[in-house]
Amino acid sequence: MEFLSPARLWFLLLIPLILAGYIFLQHRRSQYALRFTNIALLDRVAPRRPQWRRHLAVGLALLAALTCVVAFAQPKAKVKVPRERATIVVAIDVSLSMMATDIDPNRLEAAKKSAKNFVNQLPGKFNVALVNFAGTASIIVPPTTDRATVLRSIDGLELAESTATGEGIYTSLQALTQVPPDPEHPTEPAPARIVLLSDGKRTVGRTAQEGAQAAKAKSTPVYTICFGTDSGFIEMDGIRQRVPPDRAELRSVAEISGGKAYTAESAGELEDVYKDIGSSVGYDEVDKEITARYAGIAMLFTLAAAGACIALATRFP
Repeated sequence: MEFLSPARLWFLLLIPLILAGYIFLQHRRSQYALRFTNIALLDRVAPRRPQWRRHLAVGLALLAALTCVVAFAQPKAKVKVPRERATIVVAIDVSLSMMATDIDPNRLEAAKKSAKNFVNQLPGKFNVALVNFAGTASIIVPPTTDRATVLRSIDGLELAESTATGEGIYTSLQALTQVPPDPEHPTEPAPARIVLLSDGKRTVGRTAQEGAQAAKAKSTPVYTICFGTDSGFIEMDGIRQRVPPDRAELRSVAEISGGKAYTAESAGELEDVYKDIGSSVGYDEVDKEITARYAGIAMLFTLAAAGACIALATRFP
């Protein structure tokens, strides 16, 4: 345990001194009692009572004093607090392969559902941007704290031809340049993450690896979530086409940029992935004073000691 005012812990030395004094007085009391030769008179002067009550009262009082000193020294602990200045770009692949139904109801709808759950879990002051990509990439919603706009825009995403994964990353980095400045820290860039949802098969534009290198240069990790199973397929003009996900490409994007790569085969699993990402980018561990916790414990010990003292002073039938 760490303390904001550790020097105050020196007051703990009073506890053993008080205990030693109590033991001394108990010993002196017993020696004084032996001077009485008349046992009947001794019983009238100092009637016998259970010793454990007296010891219990003193023990509780000492515990109360100990916890009071600990509270006085202002103990602190590591707690998680929201990192309010973070910015998240959610980049969603809307290529035709995302209409494969190997994830119920299909890859795109599963991505939309999980993206909305993720956005709803983020702290209210986080900036969130939305990017979609198929043959080209577009900033649908620039960084904002307006969750309703982001959620409506996710619902409105529609399928298009081709897949430009690299362009999706570059456009996500461009979205980060539109983050409103923080009035308290105007020259400090806010922490940022890109969450990329795709089945990973690039067909046009700059490579995903080029985009990952650009993200690394901007100290912006990319978290990739690969949709789909190897049995996934779509039907085009009556012809069935297999669309297996390219897990290796998305994994390389995450590794290059310093993020993490996930695979998910159902909407339920995707929700767990998003919780992990939200935890990793959404909170900082900081020292927080927990004096109130120990003050509360001291109060309980004090009340218990008072109750024990009342029991000592009262004759029960």
